[in-house]
Amino acid sequence: MDLRLTSHRALVTGAAGGIGRAAVHALSAEGVRVAAVDRDPRVRDVAATASVADLTDPDAATAAVEECARTLGGLDVLILAAGISGPVGTPLEHTALADWERVFAVNVTGAFLVLRAALPWLRASDAASVVVVASDSALVATPGMLPYGASKAALLQFARAASVEMAADGIRVNAVCPSIVDTPMSRGDLELPDGFGSAGYPVQTAGEVADQIVLLASPRLRPVSAATWMSDFGVSARSGFPA
Repeated sequence: MDLRLTSHRALVTGAAGGIGRAAVHALSAEGVRVAAVDRDPRVRDVAATASVADLTDPDAATAAVEECARTLGGLDVLILAAGISGPVGTPLEHTALADWERVFAVNVTGAFLVLRAALPWLRASDAASVVVVASDSALVATPGMLPYGASKAALLQFARAASVEMAADGIRVNAVCPSIVDTPMSRGDLELPDGFGSAGYPVQTAGEVADQIVLLASPRLRPVSAATWMSDFGVSARSGFPA
């Protein structure tokens, strides 16, 4: 199927590694001209158009979006993939305020700042699409990761609210909510430096999530907005009833 993305212009945040990096590659494979943004300087190795910026800083976020959009000559697609885990295995009573604030700054405020800066460019597109990388943790909970789960729930509602507000401008906003993804971040969080080969639960690759992102970004899905794309092998649909 032709996804009708050829020659579209996309900006991907959190693009130095993991899901963001995979999204850059997947979009490029569809003929999209892609700009990559990350606070990690290694983002320069991911795309010809790249910006190193701390997206929790309003001025830096605006400057990065402007630089990338001007270089590309506009924006049709925005992928908000920047995110951190924060404390893992830390009970609520031992969670530091600084850790809570940092997780929300990166996962939620950063997404807000980038989308706000990108709006004028997206409004000028004939087929604008935003894909927010949330998590199944927006809908189900894991002990010891309260800041992460709360931030992803906020990010999911951010995507839904933005889709409603931007509908009149023809801008679609959707969220993908993957379960555990094999990325450097998740390997570090779970202390699995060699990967998930022995995991007793299903794990997806960053490339598989990137494929979902590309499909949601495609004009082929023009009627789809405000979607919560749950990507968890159907685990959350299972009842706890012992039958």
